[in-house]
Parts: sequence; C-alpha cells; structure tokens
Amino acid sequence: MVSPPAKLPVPDHVQEAVRTLIRWAGDDPQREGLLDTPQRVARAWKEYCQGYGEDPSLHLSRTFEEVGGYDEVVLLKDIPFQSHCEHHMAPIIGKASIAYLPNDRVVGISKLARVLHGFARRLQVQERLTAEVADCIWEHLHPQGVAVVIEASHACMTARGVRTPGVAMTTSRVMGCFRDDERSRKEVLSLMGY
Repeated sequence: MVSPPAKLPVPDHVQEAVRTLIRWAGDDPQREGLLDTPQRVARAWKEYCQGYGEDPSLHLSRTFEEVGGYDEVVLLKDIPFQSHCEHHMAPIIGKASIAYLPNDRVVGISKLARVLHGFARRLQVQERLTAEVADCIWEHLHPQGVAVVIEASHACMTARGVRTPGVAMTTSRVMGCFRDDERSRKEVLSLMGY
C-alpha cells in the first residue's frame, strides 16, 4: 500500500499573506470556516505553479526513429489545461491542439501534453504559452513544421472587470512548413478543426 504524500509545510509568512487578503476582502480569518484556508490556499498555489520546478523540454528528450515510414502530421487535439493569468492570478481554462510534421523521429504522444502542462502551470498570458509550447517542440524535435492552437476562457475577463462570460480567446503559432506552405497550413488547421 502506497502512503499518501506528506503535506508540504507552509511558512508562516505565506499563511499571514493569505490572512491579510481575507481581512482586506472583508472577512475574519479567525472565523471557523477560514481557519485552515491559509494553508490550503498556499498548497493549492504551489500545485498550480508546479511548472516552475520543471523543464518541459525534458519530455522531448526520448524520441523514436522507427516509425514504419510514417511521414505525415502528428496531432494531439483538444488537450485540456489550466493556467493562471499573470495579471490577476485568475484561472485560464482551455484546450490546446499541438501538431508537428516529423523529419526523422517522433516523440511519445503524451509528451506533447506534458510540454503544454509544464508551461501552463506557471503564471501566464495565453500568447506566451502558445509560443513557448511551439518553440519548445521546434527546438527539440527539429520537425519540418509545428502548429499550436490554444482556445481558452479567462476568469480575469469573465468573472471580474468587463464580466463577459461565454467568450474564448484563440491564439496560434505555426512554424516551418505550416507557416511557409499555405496548403500544409490549411491541412493542419483543418485537422485541428479550424
């Protein structure tokens, strides 16, 4: 039987920062329902931001050359992800489609999702997240082309400020043959559903 991981100790100054926010919002951090909130919030944020503790490119280090002559697009579509806006620390919830046209090697398909999650689990803006994922694949797999499309809802816009729920932002980055060849670009975007 595997024992559950030990709870991460939360420094006093981090807990006090959360209590300060609770007081500033207008509530009493000593109220029964809020007594353990500072520790829970701190641990949640450590989990939300665990991407700072990893190098997403390491997921692309093991590749395979034996692909039976396969030389077409590799696409992982509609990968769900969560991130947090660096401006308001509000959730960004969305999905990504990641494609590449291999040269002479492929990577295990789950590794594309791991690259996405490694960058998403940091404070982000969607535009940078899209570029980081595409650039990482381009630099480490050396494919003929890379295409990344991300569609997400931003709580910093839907739950505060302009308060416009039900909208999604779409960003894309295309590189190599998907950028230079219109036919290849149309094909990959069509496979993604765009």
